[in-house]
Amino acid sequence: MKIVTTLYRQVEHLVHEVAKFGLVGLLGLIVDLPIYNWLVFDNPLVFGDAGEGMLHHKPVTAKFISVTAATIATYLGNRHWTWRHRERTGLHREYVLFFVLNGVGLLIASACLAFSRYVLDLHTALADNIAANFVGLGLGTLFRFWSYRKWVFREEIALDEVEKEIPFSDEKLQQLTEDTGDLPAVR
Repeated sequence: MKIVTTLYRQVEHLVHEVAKFGLVGLLGLIVDLPIYNWLVFDNPLVFGDAGEGMLHHKPVTAKFISVTAATIATYLGNRHWTWRHRERTGLHREYVLFFVLNGVGLLIASACLAFSRYVLDLHTALADNIAANFVGLGLGTLFRFWSYRKWVFREEIALDEVEKEIPFSDEKLQQLTEDTGDLPAVR
């Protein structure tokens, strides 16, 4: 059991980042999905009969619009929650990189949608949502998580800054580690 605890402590921060990133991504999906379906099928809830929205014959354009709206929401969630513990390198730099890398993720989802629409000749709401919001979004999400960690929200706050937040002295920390044999979790 101690091996499992040790392994978990080594990846604990990554597990928390993945969980938070997933929840922020869910928020983005909640913004993206109704806008896309309203623009293409005039039906934001994807229930019932699908009609023809104002961009019915331009689904990739509709996807660009819906993802742009979702990107604004996900930037705020990721900057202020998922990676709030990472150093801030300037709003302009982060925002531009975030949008560029989100654009690459959008291209991945749009390529899946275009393949479904124009190669496989599938034009239903279900086919569009599976191609763009399941396959495309899944692949794009993997790319986004990796790229945001690598280039947008790069550095974690230095250990000496975190140590300033620990409310007890080195002697108290030594006593705690001697008592349990484990280091306390720093959050």
